[in-house]
Amino acid sequence: MARKKKQAPVAEGGPVAGKYEIYTGTCELVRDTLTANGWTIEVNGVPSSHIDMDDPSQLDFEYMRAMAGLVRHHSFSDTRLRALHLGGGACTLARYFAAEYPDARQVVVELDGKLAELVREWFDLPRAPLLRIRVGEARAVTETLTADSRDLIVRDVFAGAVTPASLATVEFTEHVRRVLAPGGIYVVNCGDTRDLTLAKREAATIGSIFPNTVIIADPAMLKGRRYGNVVIAGCDVPLGEEPALARELLGGGVPAQVWLDERVRAFARDSKPLRDSDLQNDSELQNDPEPQRDT
Repeated sequence: MARKKKQAPVAEGGPVAGKYEIYTGTCELVRDTLTANGWTIEVNGVPSSHIDMDDPSQLDFEYMRAMAGLVRHHSFSDTRLRALHLGGGACTLARYFAAEYPDARQVVVELDGKLAELVREWFDLPRAPLLRIRVGEARAVTETLTADSRDLIVRDVFAGAVTPASLATVEFTEHVRRVLAPGGIYVVNCGDTRDLTLAKREAATIGSIFPNTVIIADPAMLKGRRYGNVVIAGCDVPLGEEPALARELLGGGVPAQVWLDERVRAFARDSKPLRDSDLQNDSELQNDPEPQRDT
């Protein structure tokens, strides 16, 4: 007789530790013992998101703090931030911006509809129209959006250890720039190995579409000493030049550097932008559009 599978506890109006089935596998909600009311989501065994229920300004991951700092130190033409998050997870960064910009209007795109449902159930997220979670594939959704309709687009989508290649091409980045309003920021989380091949190609691709680029990462990562996250951003106006941003990043738990456009282009000079046609010719670049984490 087959053994009946044990069901995880059902969360009723708040987070409950346990393992839950989602459409792309499983997610586990784990209580964070270092904070009074912190939680970590692990998707298919990989720590993917952290959220502090008591304080949305607390960002546990260094790359998220880099993204947040870049946005806070940028002057937007519209005082009401309009943000699009490609890759949902626990909506950690969206929750942060909701606290930082109370009038913000945000959309989070998450492929896994069950995960999106659980996150809404577990965490105290702003309701629509302040924050909407849209279930769908990131590129397909982006291609349908109106031109000049967003001030900020954050790409934080992973399939396994890397971003699906279809979200890192020139053609996709052209859609991103079309959707961004003048002065808007496109910022991505690039996970890479020590050879930095992906980061260089991402920088080359974003730099082919945007006249101003920025890279933020810790020195060990930029010197190719470890695997980790590289934040890459593009904008049609100068970006990341504020001295206060550099000071803030150097003062973090893991000090980070800011590379401005000239240095970013030097970093990427031997890489060519990735195009959709390259995906058909290189099987190594093929990835299922299955975002598994926002870390």
